[in-house]
Amino acid sequence: MEGGKGGLEGVVACATEIGVIDGDAGRLLYRGYEIADLVDSRASFEDVAYLLWMGCLPTQKERSDLCQALDRARDLSPPFEHFLRSLPAGDPMTSLRTAVSALGLFDGVDTPSPLACATWLTGRLAAIVAAQYRLARGQQVLASRSDLGHAANVLYLLFGREPSPLEACVLDVALVLHADHELNASTFAARVCSATLADMYAAITSAVGTLSGPLHGAANAAANRALEEIGQPERASGWVREHLARGEKIPGFGHRVYRHRWDPRAVILRSLARDLAQQKGDQRLFAITEALERAVEGERELYPNVDLYSGVVYRLLGIGPELFTPLFAVARIVGWTAHVMEQYAHNRIIRPRAEYVGPQPRRVADERLA
Repeated sequence: MEGGKGGLEGVVACATEIGVIDGDAGRLLYRGYEIADLVDSRASFEDVAYLLWMGCLPTQKERSDLCQALDRARDLSPPFEHFLRSLPAGDPMTSLRTAVSALGLFDGVDTPSPLACATWLTGRLAAIVAAQYRLARGQQVLASRSDLGHAANVLYLLFGREPSPLEACVLDVALVLHADHELNASTFAARVCSATLADMYAAITSAVGTLSGPLHGAANAAANRALEEIGQPERASGWVREHLARGEKIPGFGHRVYRHRWDPRAVILRSLARDLAQQKGDQRLFAITEALERAVEGERELYPNVDLYSGVVYRLLGIGPELFTPLFAVARIVGWTAHVMEQYAHNRIIRPRAEYVGPQPRRVADERLA
């Protein structure tokens, strides 16, 4: 590749006002706000969704209106629920990709405004993930509760019980931290699709499919498997040395963008994981993670990324690894839709060129044909 770089590294593909990463400084900003500032100020996932879509934090009335719209969107229609029941058992992300595509047929008839569609998809995606989880276990699909916020509703729709205030707060922060991350692979896929003026359902289906790859959304599940394989804190050092000696990567460490500092999302999630472990009286997984962190630091100059501690947080919330990537989508839907709306507003079809490395021009007549 030109300049010796593959994967479009360092290539600027679009201009955006939505978010920016300063990897060297370990900073992530949404519309100019540091994510740590948003978390410290207790901006909710609903607040951040409005911010990413509209460019400013909502007033009290705007937030109330959005919460009501999300509550309506979280209730799946009987025909669509019947459709979900008809899907064969399989990988949750494959089912989610199929369900989002089908939404274009069930919900997209009236072609609402992009903002209305973004709101609708945000509520719908959370409800679909919860419904698929419960249906796979032979459980009844639950209706959204208007007295609970979006994060609390996600936990309620999954498990059928009202979460504690700390559980709801922790998931809310986790959703905020995963809401956008500049031009990551799934967001880029959504923008490429929407640049053709395909509808938002098609763009989000592209994003969900891209997120499902093990090098993108499934990375936190890989980090969780590593923690379970280590099993106890005192085994972390040996495990790290063995994997590095075989030239293998350590899941949950290193990042394409945050090369010299901690991923700022991991800093926040680490603190949340500690608080949650203390409240639940279950320190095992957090202790293994801390030991792994120390072991990696002793061997390599690698820093934890968001995947290391997000899996710990989810496990402490009672969320299994099969839900890690679907929950990533539940959060990232607001970033995806914000980028799709921005692409629609300033559209130019995305059409890069490729560096050709195949055979030089030749003629069939010059070849010996069998």
